[in-house]
Amino acid sequence: MLRLKILASVVPLAIVALFARGEFLGGPRPCIEVAGTTVQIAALSWQADLHVGFTNNPSQATVRVQISDNAETADFTVIDDIGTVEAGACKGGTPPRLIAVSRQPSETDPVIYLSRDGPADYRIFVASKSFSLLDAAALLVGARGARHRIEAASL
Repeated sequence: MLRLKILASVVPLAIVALFARGEFLGGPRPCIEVAGTTVQIAALSWQADLHVGFTNNPSQATVRVQISDNAETADFTVIDDIGTVEAGACKGGTPPRLIAVSRQPSETDPVIYLSRDGPADYRIFVASKSFSLLDAAALLVGARGARHRIEAASL
């Protein structure tokens, strides 16, 4: 009976420990390194240092990211032909800055308008099995920072 009580108390603690560290979500998450700072998509949104949102309305956006048709015209390019991120690709000496995509961003969070049309604050090109267009835009804005409202950035 005592063993059952110990087991019953240890299992929930182990689950909480895994949940707190975000380790139960296996596999690498998209990450980039910019100027010595590693930026990575968070496994759990509450772990993130920065939240970004996406909108379909350009007037609500604080950052406009244009999808480029070729790598030469892009500010940020992700090209890979492998199924997983390289081991150690984003392993640095300091912990990564974690970014999460929020469905309801706060007033201070960057809101990204992702489109194929200009003008744009940033241009991205993505041909990847491990990065989506949303991942690339979120990481770029998280690494470079949000601009002011599009009207101010486009002038």
